[in-house]
Amino acid sequence: MTPKILIVDDLIENLISLEAVLEDFEIEIIRAQSGEEALKWSMKEEFALVILDVQMPGMNGYETLEMMRQRKKTRYLPVIFVSAIHQSDLHIIKGIETGAVDFIPKPIIPDILRGKVRVFLDLYLQRKKLDHLLAEMEEANLNLKNAKDRAEEATRTKSMFLANMSHEIRTPLNGVIGISKLLQKSDLNEEQHELISIITNSGENLTMIINDILDYSKIESGQVQFETINFELVEMVENVYQLLKFKAEEKGIELNYTIAEEIPPILCGDPLRINQVLMNLVNNAIKFTHRGKVELKIELVDNINNIARLLFRVIDTGIGISEEGKNLLFKEFHQTESSITRKYGGTGLGLAISRNLVSLMHGEINVNSELGKGSEFWFRLPLKEAVVDIDSAFEKNDKLSKGIRILLAEDNLINQKVSTLTLKQLGYQCDIANNGREAVEMYQKLPYDLILMDMQMPEMDGLQATRMIREYEKSAMVKTEVYITAVTANSLVEDKKDCIISGMNNFLSKPFSEKELVHILQEVAKRLTKKNQTEHEYLLQ
Repeated sequence: MTPKILIVDDLIENLISLEAVLEDFEIEIIRAQSGEEALKWSMKEEFALVILDVQMPGMNGYETLEMMRQRKKTRYLPVIFVSAIHQSDLHIIKGIETGAVDFIPKPIIPDILRGKVRVFLDLYLQRKKLDHLLAEMEEANLNLKNAKDRAEEATRTKSMFLANMSHEIRTPLNGVIGISKLLQKSDLNEEQHELISIITNSGENLTMIINDILDYSKIESGQVQFETINFELVEMVENVYQLLKFKAEEKGIELNYTIAEEIPPILCGDPLRINQVLMNLVNNAIKFTHRGKVELKIELVDNINNIARLLFRVIDTGIGISEEGKNLLFKEFHQTESSITRKYGGTGLGLAISRNLVSLMHGEINVNSELGKGSEFWFRLPLKEAVVDIDSAFEKNDKLSKGIRILLAEDNLINQKVSTLTLKQLGYQCDIANNGREAVEMYQKLPYDLILMDMQMPEMDGLQATRMIREYEKSAMVKTEVYITAVTANSLVEDKKDCIISGMNNFLSKPFSEKELVHILQEVAKRLTKKNQTEHEYLLQ
């Protein structure tokens, strides 16, 4: 776009003279022979500069400029005064005070005028470039915002889909695993025990696949949360061994583990996430090994300032990995070859999740392998040495109070049966509410110590029921609130936040383990002990 300059003078010969001086510039010149005409042009066109005569009939240059400065479009338009009345500095001062950027006396010296015009043309062109860049940046920001909004909406949609699918799959899965584990504790012959073990392992493998998909979604959206608790390394590794031992025996391969004696027995970190990485690596090793053995070795790299760096090594005598295949490892939805996926199955997410989890725990993970000669997956992890013994009361149920009054709010008949039988084996009875409204009404009649609350129920869901219970406790001035735990097939971070916000104390994701349930019972027992001590002290006063 060619810059435009407005030249204003009541004498035509002066306008022609100005045009002659500026003829070498690549500009479009527009004439005005009065202040009124100049104002009209300034509102119609965009100008880079105005060269304005002071002495004109009707509206003089000062008055014209004052009018320009009152209008938004021309408020900052550069104006150079040209005039023959410059004997007194007062005229120049008045011109500057009115808003002119310069004052040139007549007769005009062409080189001076051209020099000043060149400066303002350069400023105008730079400003136009800047405006263009700002417009592009604004458009880019708008595009980014739209893309961000679309991505967030897609994430919300995906999270909702995953939450719904997780709930729909976990609900029947909870019944399958729960009943099979209860049957394992009953009197069975060897063949029946083996069949029930197959059902249990199949259910747990399906749970692992669901967890892989959900964990990948959580990692992708930055929602993974880590605990920092004391745990016993031997117990965690033994758990991995017991869960995968049957699978190894089924394939006729040896599975064993060794833990270096110098490793501190009690460490501080997130045992659940470490267990998840180990399960992925050992499970993969068993999957891709047809003969020989799989060995888990845990060694101490160093122990500095009570920070123990451990090296976890999973060594197998399996099919091995080619150099090309290594490049695909730890990538989402990939296995080393497409034929591997068809032959061995799997989501292709286990190693990607393991890599991300190890990285988020400030460790590193890699593999040493040769095609046809087995593999060694390893990861190093810094863990704080703990000094407090782990409370192993979850293995000693006789220490738990048996006087806990429990209400189970659950609409699914199978899950009702699983939960009541599990509680019965631990020595507890429970009442059942078929929906949230029943749970509220039953609690108002009998002060339960623990409510196991499903989130999705007919008539009234668990969140609304919890809020009503908390409101009732406030109005009734209940001294010790009931301990409410969500027992739900929903397992996303948002679900846990919703439960806590509604007033719940804890969260169990279906299918839950007996150990997790016992931990909840421990918490309730501690509260009851504290409550009884307080009441006893009050009576003694």
